[in-house]
Amino acid sequence: MKAKLLALVLLAGGSLFAAPRVFVGVGIGGYAGPAPVAVYAPPPPPVYGYAPTYVRPGYTWVSGYWYPAGPRYVWRGGYWARRPFIGARWVAPRWYGHHYYWGHWRR
Repeated sequence: MKAKLLALVLLAGGSLFAAPRVFVGVGIGGYAGPAPVAVYAPPPPPVYGYAPTYVRPGYTWVSGYWYPAGPRYVWRGGYWARRPFIGARWVAPRWYGHHYYWGHWRR
């Protein structure tokens, strides 16, 4: 009897810490891209290089870019990326109006 009670208590206690995995999102007015990040200085000039040879259909070259990481910028070298959906186009990250806008895929 004590073993059954202990098992019941463990199962019930464990379920108290289980978090629900339900997410709801509502979008009005269409997708506007990621939110800007307020940073205090523009990123350094880009590092220019070359794109390696073509990989295969469905992939596109994403040029290198600077991105904020804490109080500084970090360089992310260029890479081949598979398009997440047909007709996807990479919009590079940019600095505009004292805000950094993250890169994202767009239709």
